[in-house]
Amino acid sequence: MGNLEEETLKNSNSSPTPKLYGAVVVGGTFDRLHDGHRSFLKASAELAKERVVVGVCDGPMLINKKFANLIEPIEKRMRNVEGYIKHFVAGLKKSVKPELMVQVEPITDPYGPSIVDESLEAIIVSKETKAGGNAVNKKRAERGLQQLKVEVVDLVPGEITGEKLSSTTLRMLEAEKAIQQQQAEQVVDVVPGEIIGEKLSSMTFKDA
Repeated sequence: MGNLEEETLKNSNSSPTPKLYGAVVVGGTFDRLHDGHRSFLKASAELAKERVVVGVCDGPMLINKKFANLIEPIEKRMRNVEGYIKHFVAGLKKSVKPELMVQVEPITDPYGPSIVDESLEAIIVSKETKAGGNAVNKKRAERGLQQLKVEVVDLVPGEITGEKLSSTTLRMLEAEKAIQQQQAEQVVDVVPGEIIGEKLSSMTFKDA
């Protein structure tokens, strides 16, 4: 198998025009669509000439994720992904992106369509998931499929924690908020009793 080719996307006006591919693939959970996700999806749409394939994690792929019970339903996540890409493409000039097919599907393993779709030419990853690109190309080699170019997209730093944006962080914050709200609802306002310094109760007011 040949050396894995990587091309890092740079957001600079002086950067050369990136190479375009007939079909590209990107995968993720895409829970609570945030700027990090949008960077991936935007890069996918920019690099694809004809088709962008998005695998959205579901089922077994969610079991070990933190706060998995708070992950949005697969239908909502797929709808958000498709909607964002189409909205982004709609803002481009027709001459630049005359018609782009958006294919969004659930995946229950780390590979999904990336190791069976013969027409794919590139895969979009982050610096943290470059190993996934290597794994995909290894599987494709075993199946006799052409290697994918690996396009690396930098994630967007989060304003809340200073760390890279992640759906896990957003779910954690939501879980903490829910716990605080639950605790607040459980608090019962009780007036201290003035007779013996204890909380008022039916035992305080006994007939003499």
